Amino acid sequence: MTVFKKKPQADTQDWQAMFAEWAEEAPEGPLKNYYLAGMIAPNTLLKDTPLLALDLETTGLDSQKDEIISLGLIPLSHKTIRCQGAQYWMAKPERSLHAESVTIHEITHAELAEAPPLRAILDEILIALTNKVVVVHCVSIERQFLLKAAMETYGYPLYFPVLDTMDIERQATYKPWWKRFGRPPSLRLDACRQRYKLPRYKAHHALTDALSSAELLQAQIAYHLDSNANISDYWI
Repeated sequence: MTVFKKKPQADTQDWQAMFAEWAEEAPEGPLKNYYLAGMIAPNTLLKDTPLLALDLETTGLDSQKDEIISLGLIPLSHKTIRCQGAQYWMAKPERSLHAESVTIHEITHAELAEAPPLRAILDEILIALTNKVVVVHCVSIERQFLLKAAMETYGYPLYFPVLDTMDIERQATYKPWWKRFGRPPSLRLDACRQRYKLPRYKAHHALTDALSSAELLQAQIAYHLDSNANISDYWI
C-alpha cells in the first residue's frame, strides 16, 4: 500500500478563497450563483468531501475547435456511489461529427438531431457541480472543454477543484527506472481499473465512464490515499 506524501503547504490550493474572488468578478446569472454558493474549506477531510464523478464525450480532443456532445455525472463519497443521483445529457454540436470520433463514442448524427445545444443545459450542469469536488480521469479534457463552454455561454470561465484518477494512478505506479528498463504501465481508464480487479465496462459512454472513474477513485483511496487527510492534500 502506497500512501501519498502530503503536499507542501505552499502547493495547496484554497479553492474556497478563489471561489469568493470569482463570485465578485463573474457576471450576474447562473455562473455567478455557482461561485456564490462557495466551495468546501481546504481542511475538509477527504472522507467528508462531497464528490461528483464527471465524464465528457466530445467530437475530438482539441477544446479550441471540438465540442462536447454528451456528459455524465454521478455523485459519490469515499465509500458510496449514489447511482440514483446520476445525470446524463446529450448536446447537439454546431458542426458535423467527425467519422473518427463517431467510431469511438458511437453517438450518431441521428441521436443528436433533437438534442439541445450545450448552452441550453449548462445551467443544469452548474447546479449539479455546486459545492462538489469533481472526479475525472484526465483533468485536462473536462476542465478545458467546460471552461470553453462557459466562456462562450456566460463570457466568464468555469473552474472547479478536481481529483484526477489518472494523476493519482501515475503517482502510485510510476517508477523512475521504468524510463530506462521498460515501458511504464498504461494510464488508460480500463488499464488502471484492471490493476484493482474492477469489472470491465464498455468504454466511451459518458455515464459509464463517470461510474468507472468513481469506482477507480474509491479503489485508489483504499490503497493509496488517506481518507482522514485534508482534501487540499489531493485536489488540483
